[in-house]
Amino acid sequence: MTAAPDAPPDERGETRISDRAVARIVARAAGEVEESGGLGRSLLGVSVPGRRAARTEVRVDGHIVTARVALSVTYPMPVRETARRVRDNVRARVEELTGLTVRQVDVDVAELEHPPARERTVR
Repeated sequence: MTAAPDAPPDERGETRISDRAVARIVARAAGEVEESGGLGRSLLGVSVPGRRAARTEVRVDGHIVTARVALSVTYPMPVRETARRVRDNVRARVEELTGLTVRQVDVDVAELEHPPARERTVR
């Protein structure tokens, strides 16, 4: 039996959002900041082409979220400003999409990503 939409709160069901779902939102929100990006790939310590999403660790305790994000920042963008923008965007997006309260977002800049090399033209 389901409760009517206008039922009192104590008669309604409960929606639970898994830590994994919140972690995916955190990773996507971190990637929405233009100067940030994922991490490089490696196999047995050797770099291979391609990048993976930002690494996230999330803990949901009731309605409180704490998150840690490891990502890259495009060189030569200011690291501190980029980390602040990532932190603000993660907090806003998680709260907007889940209704949970974000207490803390730690940003670890694990790499500086060099922009793609431009082709040189000889004049």
